[in-house]
Amino acid sequence: MAKYFIIYKPYGVLTQFSGEGPTLASLGAFPREVYPVGRLDKDSEGLLLITDDKWLNHHLLNPRFGHQRTYYAQVEGIPTPEALNQLKSGVIINVDGTEYKTKPALAKILEPAPTLPERNPPIRYRAAIPDTWIELTLIEGKNRQVRKMTAAVGFPTLRLVRFSMEKITISGMEVGEIRELDQETVYRWLGLTGFMKTQSSKQSAKPPRRS
Repeated sequence: MAKYFIIYKPYGVLTQFSGEGPTLASLGAFPREVYPVGRLDKDSEGLLLITDDKWLNHHLLNPRFGHQRTYYAQVEGIPTPEALNQLKSGVIINVDGTEYKTKPALAKILEPAPTLPERNPPIRYRAAIPDTWIELTLIEGKNRQVRKMTAAVGFPTLRLVRFSMEKITISGMEVGEIRELDQETVYRWLGLTGFMKTQSSKQSAKPPRRS
């Protein structure tokens, strides 16, 4: 039976189980065969799904099967309506040395600011420069995409938290907290209940090695 865990990844932790510096292994003991689905940068926080379900990993990372990822980004300055419209319609960012226009997204200012655990260490406070929390929902996940998008419209990201993947969220979780979920719940919250038979038939596939 496949294993599924969600983690509130802390700032500064690498999305891997081995290597220099804090890694996922520092958060707790996991079955040897599980691995992260996608990545969060070392300086980003929030939701991370860990599993040995190879089919689910392929489905969620394949660009053909876009799924919603919602991020809370604390940005420098106060985004204008024009900037938010740019984020919604797509902006040009650099992906592996090539210009890429992002797919349409959802973007809005979060008022009031979201209630999140404090980051350790906190972002640098500058009294003369205001900051704003925005909610950005994407259906793709290019490397450092949110940071590149907000910078492209003139509002650099200061703090970034992935809040949800479809209906799986970190709501009510503490930084570093780990929760184990069952397959039915994961697939239902991801809107994949119709694929459970397909997944079950592929459980014998050997998962990739951890990085």
